[in-house]
Amino acid sequence: MTKPVFDKILIANRGEIACRVIRTAKRLGIKTVAVYSDADADALHVREADEAVFIGESPSASSYLVAEKIVEAAQKTGAQAVHPGYGFLSEKKGFAEALAKAGITFIGPRPHAIGAMGDKIESKKLARAAGVSTVPGYLGSLTSDDEAVKVADEIGYPVMLKASAGGGGKGMRIARSAKEVREGLRATMSEAKSSFADDRVFIEKYIEQPRHIEIQVLADQFGNTLYLGERECSIQRRHQKVIEEAPSPFLDAKTRKAMGEQAVALAKAVEYCSAGTVEFIVDKDQNFYFLEMNTRLQVEHPVTELVTGLDLVEWMLRIAAGEKLTLSQDDIKLTGWAIESRLYAEDPARGFLPSIGRLTRFRPPVGEGVRVDTGVYEGAEISMYYDPMIAKLITYGKDRKQATERMALALDGFEVRGVGHNIEFLNALMHLPRFASGDLTTNLIAEEFPEGYIAAAPEGEELARLVAIAGARHMTAVVRDAAMSGRTAGKLYTPAKDWTVVVGEGLHRVAAKLVDGGVDITDAAGTIRKVRGELAPHLERFEGFVDGQPLVVQIDRRGAQSRLVQGGRAILTWVMAPRAAELLALMPVKTPPDTSKLLLSPMPGLLVSLAVTEGQEVKAGEPLAVVEAMKMENVLRAERDVTVTRILATAGSSLAVDQVIMEFA
Repeated sequence: MTKPVFDKILIANRGEIACRVIRTAKRLGIKTVAVYSDADADALHVREADEAVFIGESPSASSYLVAEKIVEAAQKTGAQAVHPGYGFLSEKKGFAEALAKAGITFIGPRPHAIGAMGDKIESKKLARAAGVSTVPGYLGSLTSDDEAVKVADEIGYPVMLKASAGGGGKGMRIARSAKEVREGLRATMSEAKSSFADDRVFIEKYIEQPRHIEIQVLADQFGNTLYLGERECSIQRRHQKVIEEAPSPFLDAKTRKAMGEQAVALAKAVEYCSAGTVEFIVDKDQNFYFLEMNTRLQVEHPVTELVTGLDLVEWMLRIAAGEKLTLSQDDIKLTGWAIESRLYAEDPARGFLPSIGRLTRFRPPVGEGVRVDTGVYEGAEISMYYDPMIAKLITYGKDRKQATERMALALDGFEVRGVGHNIEFLNALMHLPRFASGDLTTNLIAEEFPEGYIAAAPEGEELARLVAIAGARHMTAVVRDAAMSGRTAGKLYTPAKDWTVVVGEGLHRVAAKLVDGGVDITDAAGTIRKVRGELAPHLERFEGFVDGQPLVVQIDRRGAQSRLVQGGRAILTWVMAPRAAELLALMPVKTPPDTSKLLLSPMPGLLVSLAVTEGQEVKAGEPLAVVEAMKMENVLRAERDVTVTRILATAGSSLAVDQVIMEFA
């Protein structure tokens, strides 16, 4: 291959995807220009680019979504082309047209293809005309509650309400009754208007036990179009992907070929060029239906890159520069298996609410078959203004089992501190029997964690190994303390050998013996466990062996206690003298404060609106307020019948987590 004709490109995006594009551009010898807002002045993509241009205030509506500022930055820096990444302006027809008018190449499809596929209603009509299988539904734009209910009654419940201009899991709601259709239509229209400046909503049949499987396509400007296999994206939460893999453990070769050929037919129908993705919903019998076409690079593109050996960003650049595809469909071979986990700044224990703050520690794992795509660094700030993604962790193996094992080990070793994150949750997914069997649907998370995510406690040998590590670390600490200089002459401290590891209400008596390379831990039954590895108490990760078995354990110190996490399971430990443990069991338990008469903000964010006034009586389930954080609106509802006695926050104000919004009688 020859070098693309571009000397300099601008990346109209931020974070992980901007860094991803910069990486390929640098390899090809292309200079890069970053754009940034106030919140991103010190961001990684700004540091890695050759140049950077300030484009406005922190809210994306004042910076990354302002096409004029992006075009001006490209002209100012002499960038010949613009890569939009994903999100923001990546699927805005007007942006591509503005670049073309300015004589700047858009690294993506032509404007008419973006327009045709960017409207979910029109795209389904085009898909039907191209012979692509589509979901039964009403493709007109809904205008009222009554119309929506009438259509839903005709289609049959459950139905899905979707924003016509939606994407990224936003502007979508399932309704299983007329009441839910009425409520869902208003909420979907509001969210669509807020997120996409377009409140059109349509309705279609909701497929039960669905899988979300998508086909990657690649097309040049000369009509050559290929499909690069599929990605299984069924593990989702709130319609947003969490785990993706390639290939799918569900499809057979016949269905894969049929889906690929339909994806190519649709791409050809709109004269598509560049990388793009055709998304399908697939039922339990491998019947598949067109959902939408994303006319951009996907977040989960790395899994396709790993199983095909192709750099999709490079091909986007080459196609935009006018080069022909040098590959044929027969050249596309899927080799091995790849899995991607999305690491988000969020708190799974609090309903996955967003978390913001400074990354006081960020140490990605390394190893064979491990790839990390990120836009942050240790010390970086996770802002409330943008998507809460911290990184994408991708593992590759010769088969699905090896890719899964590498993912679980890499998640164990991923060190993130300073913000809440979902690493434990991701690892819990890796250890689900359903995941191992490939029995995936878009309902998996809701079905496996119906009460929300709570970290499971280890049992049996898993628990015993973690107890041994806790005891070994404590022994290492007291031996170190005993060796400290400056002690009073003649006063020697001999470390005890017997300890009790407190885990919840369980007391685990252990005896510790310091040996070369580690500590031997003997439990009450006389079983000896050999703990080997770096056991210094200041380390936040144990990487070593217990009885010869390799283990990586995250250790989060909380005062005198330590929280040990491995394989998505966690324990809170406290190591002390046996007598102290006996006395601890007699201590009264502190009762948490009563917050039942308070509405607390579940996350840091913006108070968009208040639905009640002081003195108002509210029934259980009725809305109280709307809080927005990281581009998502969250409706806070009354948990019981109450009367609002005092409102302590005003619409438009910024809220801290657990800040009191109102009080009840």
